[in-house]
Amino acid sequence: MDNSEVEMMATLSRSSSPWDAVSGREQSLFDEDEDDELYIPERRPSLDLGPSPMDTSHWHYVDPAFSPAQSYKSMTSEDNSINMSHEDGSPTSVRLNRADSYSSSYSLDSDDCERRIPKPEREEHTDLDLSETPASNQEPNKIRHPSLTVAFTFKAICKTLERLSEDEIMGFKFMLWRRHPQSFNTPPQGMDLLDLVDRMLECFDLELSLQITENLLEDIGENKMMDYLQTLCLRNEVCFNLKETLRRQYGEVCEESAMQGEPRPVDDVFTDLHITSLYDTGPNIEHEVMTIAKLDSNHKVGEPLSTKDIFSAEKLEESNFNLMLITGVAGSGKSMAVRRLILDWIEEKSHQHVSFLFPLPFRELKKFEKSRVSLLEIIQTLYPETKKLRNEDYNSDDSKIMFVFDGLDEYSEELDFHNTAMCDMKESTSLNIIVVNLLRDRLLYHGLFLIFARPKVRRCIPWDTRYDEIDVQGFRDPQKDEYFHKRFQDPDQAARVIAYINSSKTLRIMCHLPLFCSLVADEYQQIFRGQVTWAEPPRSITYMYTKLLLTLLRHRIFRAPDRSLDQERDFLMKVGKFAFTMQEQGQFKISKYDWKEVEISDVELVVNSGLCTEYTTKPYVLHHERVISFIHPTMQEYMAALYVFLTFTNQGKNIYEQQLKNKLKGMFKVATNKATEFYKSAVDSSLQYDDGKMDIFLRFLLGMALQTNLDLLQPFCTCTVNWPTLIEEVAALIRKRIKENRHPGRNTNLQRCLEELGL
Repeated sequence: MDNSEVEMMATLSRSSSPWDAVSGREQSLFDEDEDDELYIPERRPSLDLGPSPMDTSHWHYVDPAFSPAQSYKSMTSEDNSINMSHEDGSPTSVRLNRADSYSSSYSLDSDDCERRIPKPEREEHTDLDLSETPASNQEPNKIRHPSLTVAFTFKAICKTLERLSEDEIMGFKFMLWRRHPQSFNTPPQGMDLLDLVDRMLECFDLELSLQITENLLEDIGENKMMDYLQTLCLRNEVCFNLKETLRRQYGEVCEESAMQGEPRPVDDVFTDLHITSLYDTGPNIEHEVMTIAKLDSNHKVGEPLSTKDIFSAEKLEESNFNLMLITGVAGSGKSMAVRRLILDWIEEKSHQHVSFLFPLPFRELKKFEKSRVSLLEIIQTLYPETKKLRNEDYNSDDSKIMFVFDGLDEYSEELDFHNTAMCDMKESTSLNIIVVNLLRDRLLYHGLFLIFARPKVRRCIPWDTRYDEIDVQGFRDPQKDEYFHKRFQDPDQAARVIAYINSSKTLRIMCHLPLFCSLVADEYQQIFRGQVTWAEPPRSITYMYTKLLLTLLRHRIFRAPDRSLDQERDFLMKVGKFAFTMQEQGQFKISKYDWKEVEISDVELVVNSGLCTEYTTKPYVLHHERVISFIHPTMQEYMAALYVFLTFTNQGKNIYEQQLKNKLKGMFKVATNKATEFYKSAVDSSLQYDDGKMDIFLRFLLGMALQTNLDLLQPFCTCTVNWPTLIEEVAALIRKRIKENRHPGRNTNLQRCLEELGL
């Protein structure tokens, strides 16, 4: 600035403070004797003009400017957010093509255009050699980036100017007035920041407003603030491109679990999940026949949460955790929770204090296992638009970055937390070291790390790492019906599906798992499309449980690849044998002492197969114990029945007999009379338990003899049995037991067994 500009700024500084007025309503910023040519009309408290009529002969019509200051009231600090719409109807619409502008030949009274008073032309306009119409340096044919909106431009300029001192603000306003006097009817010294920026956006387009701000900041020597404004623009552009990428990746979901259905927007199918702040409440134990005691001693009720509460600004203020573990049993809806969280951030419904959100599924990270790579390179590979970001953008105090790691349970490498070297996000190293440092909370001290996984991965977190944990528990009862109403847009179709799950209390209970709901919906989807011959799914509850088992085993390939069919069969037999023993004993949780007797690792059950879950019990005040149970008591009953069924089918072995003949072992085709005897012993054995603990087990065992279930279980069967003839014989036996009425308390279940056989 030259000497004349310095003197003028000093004069302005002595006359008033930039914070003394809003929109120039307090007092004139210039003394009349110092600038005789500038006429400032006297401010009056109201529009009462007295008895004389107003002379309007010299007026020219001017469109009134929109005043969005009230909409910007929240813009008082850098951390406050602005909810502004730049579409039609926005309170911040910018009038670029005005019918008339505020001419330098007139002064507009501040009381809402009460009158217009002629004033003489300023002679110094010709001396300053300033352009009346500022022009942008941008290419005329260049298309504006869609991230550049009114809302962002207003916020960016305000955030930048808020960082200036009062004297620096004074200099900025003075230079703005000197260079662009045609845009203001009076010097802008009395305007607050909101009105000032709003006036700039009214007079200039968005790019030009940013360019003028940068130029004036450079003129007053505020290069750091100019760089800050450029940084905001760069981050905004990258963030917009990132959101578009994430919208394409996570904005739609296939209707069918097999991922062969037509994609639909997540908003059309997503149903609110039951998420709680406590993770040691144990699995769902609701049962159709039995009353099962609570599997742990924690009687506290967890605080209900939603995906919007995860790492919310309020939660970050209350705690210092920047690592959060979100667990849930297989099929509880964790993947849908990930989609909901990402889309809410994209749509600015939550986590707006987060500048960038990077989903890094471990299924995608596997491609980097055999190469040296840095976390920064991983980000840039999966999201190329981030290559524009600089190192400081990842470590800035005002740039929160959230990483969403989905499926830690799919990472099979051993994690050594004691002997693994430290690294930063720019250092090329192995994926294993990156994961260890991530869980050690050594990467990006300003970052937020969110991990979705099955419960067993708690042991993958170092004991000295501070983290919080919440649990996804699937659907509550109202959400079960809501899911089907969203899945099937035809109300009649939705009603048919809901009637089906209500036909059996067990089916209704199991629909607390979104995966189970999806399997039921998939079945009906095929029926409505005419892809199957039956008009309704089999009434057998065994059919849907078999579908669930096969789905879990199909997902198992990501965690335990290269397993042969024989290995899978052996795995199911071991799990089923232990489940049968537990069922006979009326036991539903497995302590670490019981687990020593099982010839299969707990990781295989909880993480790889998803058949079981792990949680914490508190049998004593100062003692916590981690135990394992099946994801639901009926899943334990199903696995027990599958073990008994496959033992008889493949080996010809009736586990109810005390002694077996050697000739029944190995390759053997079982005779029908042996199969009848097998089911007769199973029915009579279950009737001996007055508490009904073998009732659902018996239903599963009978249901596996139906052809629809045999077709599903065929890969695990090495021999065949003439089951159709057997069904009639077993049904006759059950009717006989009902007629004898020797076990009246079990007759209801015997009738259910007939329904399970389709009779």
